[in-house]
Amino acid sequence: MRITQPDRWPRTADEARAIQDELRPLVVATDPEPPRFGTVAGLDSAYDDEAGVVAAAAVVLDADTLGTVESEVAHGTVEFPYVPGLLAFREVPTALRVLERLDTEPDLLVCDGQGLAHPRRFGLACHLGVLAGLPTIGVAKNAWGEYTAPGPERGDSSNLVLEGEVVGRALRTRAGVKPVFVSVGHLISLDTACAQVLALTPHYRQPETTRRADALCRSALRAALD
Repeated sequence: MRITQPDRWPRTADEARAIQDELRPLVVATDPEPPRFGTVAGLDSAYDDEAGVVAAAAVVLDADTLGTVESEVAHGTVEFPYVPGLLAFREVPTALRVLERLDTEPDLLVCDGQGLAHPRRFGLACHLGVLAGLPTIGVAKNAWGEYTAPGPERGDSSNLVLEGEVVGRALRTRAGVKPVFVSVGHLISLDTACAQVLALTPHYRQPETTRRADALCRSALRAALD
């Protein structure tokens, strides 16, 4: 698929924050018309700071069967320092590279990270969604913000609130299991995002997209280090 690569990548935290400020107004938190998602891609990255290597994986699933349609990996270097709130800049360059390698243009991207549920309202899912021009969801294991524990059953949810603003939801994908934290990345509403996450979690806490992309990027990183 074709990706519009940025003209520049930041070298400092101030430059990175300026890019977030520039791109944040482009986020659209409403559904495409019609909201049909035939294929869904999971994106995840693994990196080794000591070696300076990052491996990104994209796995495209059929939304109805959850069968794998296509998968790709890409390698890069970790060039941006660890700065809370700016972690996307460590992953986005290689994540875009792996998306470019896909023959399939997915209808929806699911990222292992935050979207609007981010201290600067521009997490990894927003960044990738805006640059790729695709509907994108952030599904995180941990929360930025405050929430009341949702009910114990699958599908129960509660608002995730940051600085008085609803930025996502705590969503129970398995009965009695810790929720995941869903937020809008781009071109999708929060209601639709949560519905899609439930459809992608028939057996486990994490979406199948995340599970498969996580396994693939970890394998790719081990191969690169070996």
